[in-house]
Amino acid sequence: PYAEKVLDPFNDNGINNLVYPNLIDYPTGKTTELVTVLQTAKPEYNWQVNNYQRPDNRDLVIYELLVRDFSIRHDYATLIDSLSYLKKLGINAIELMPTNEFDGNQSWGYGPAYYFAPDKYYGTELKLKEFIDSCHARGIAVIMDGVFNHMFGQSPFLRLYQDRGTGKPASNNLWFNVDAPHPLGVGYDLNHSSGYTQALVDSAMSYWAQEYRIDGWRLDLSKGFTNTFSGQDIGAWSQYDQSRVNNLQRLATHFWTHNFGKYIILEHLGGNDEETVLANYGMMLWGKASEPYYQSAMGYEQSSDFSWFISHQHRGWSFHNLVGFIESHDEERAMYQNITYGNSSTPAHDCSDTTVALRRMAQIAAFWATVPGPKM
Repeated sequence: PYAEKVLDPFNDNGINNLVYPNLIDYPTGKTTELVTVLQTAKPEYNWQVNNYQRPDNRDLVIYELLVRDFSIRHDYATLIDSLSYLKKLGINAIELMPTNEFDGNQSWGYGPAYYFAPDKYYGTELKLKEFIDSCHARGIAVIMDGVFNHMFGQSPFLRLYQDRGTGKPASNNLWFNVDAPHPLGVGYDLNHSSGYTQALVDSAMSYWAQEYRIDGWRLDLSKGFTNTFSGQDIGAWSQYDQSRVNNLQRLATHFWTHNFGKYIILEHLGGNDEETVLANYGMMLWGKASEPYYQSAMGYEQSSDFSWFISHQHRGWSFHNLVGFIESHDEERAMYQNITYGNSSTPAHDCSDTTVALRRMAQIAAFWATVPGPKM
């Protein structure tokens, strides 16, 4: 379960030799499912940057990046070649959508299988380290997207204790709940009240911070880090949950004890009372401002006030810990919204016209970038 490399009989044949040279063959006929690889005398990466200073979190400008879609080669080598372009955009941090081993190749990465093994579809672990090292040489932090709310069907933690009749985790599984106690459950839900799950997550977070020198984590679906039952009631799920606060504060304390000063960003999207406590503890939280910015860009006054979604002051927070964004991988593109739904009631300023729509994009960019605090 803690393997740093796996061989996959279902997907390895889709990995190009240019992306991952000399990948060893799966032992066909000798076993089934994923197999783990142990390499003795494994080559060490020679880090070039050993005194990197991360940006103050108040000044973060984060570029969310899916390796699969950034270039046709979907590899770290191309990212390294593209760092000058990314730097010119004005960003100082790259948030990699999940790169640990996930189900399949063509994926956003939110179906994790092994937490300690980089997915081979994007390249070798040495090339990943070179990418992170190259980012640091240009003053760019690297944040990893971590999926610790759930795992998918190839996870050994699931398969070790699985009810073969239902396909669900068995009732004696040490890491998983049989069923997710909250809405929006995907895959198989991890039990964050279990000491076994806590140890697994702590190990994975520190491993990547130390072995790969990443600068922090964005934790996917952090509102799911609870065993409080809310069924399919999203409203109940979003109410203040002290057990969830305890789980996240414990996780953060452990991580910062062993990785001082590194970032933790939560995709929480919960009630402000709970987010205030987490922000004041030192964690950053996603500030999804899509809808009001869309409305503003499309030329509609209704619901266009974005202050709550972008400003920590409007939420009563003590620190600049709100990571405001207009778009993420989960939202439609604002320019598409403009062209498709833009206000066309004034012919001289038709917001669905491409030229006008582009100027509206510049407008919301100005309204976004000039609010103090981290941005994505």
